[in-house]
Amino acid sequence: MNIKVVRGNPTPEELAAALAVVRARAAAAAATPSGAKPPRDAWSDPSRIAAHRVPRPGPTSWTRTYWPG
Repeated sequence: MNIKVVRGNPTPEELAAALAVVRARAAAAAATPSGAKPPRDAWSDPSRIAAHRVPRPGPTSWTRTYWPG
């Protein structure tokens, strides 16, 4: 793995921190099975919406009835 600083003059601590992040991301990517599906985003989970609020009748209740798919 070659890393090249193209701009600036990082301190040894900054360079070590950046390298640690890059190596951790590479290790996480290598540990993930290639056939696995990526996890669904939490914002698109309908149970998240239903668990916290239930639409109640009112002039704006139609705005709370959308269920993302």
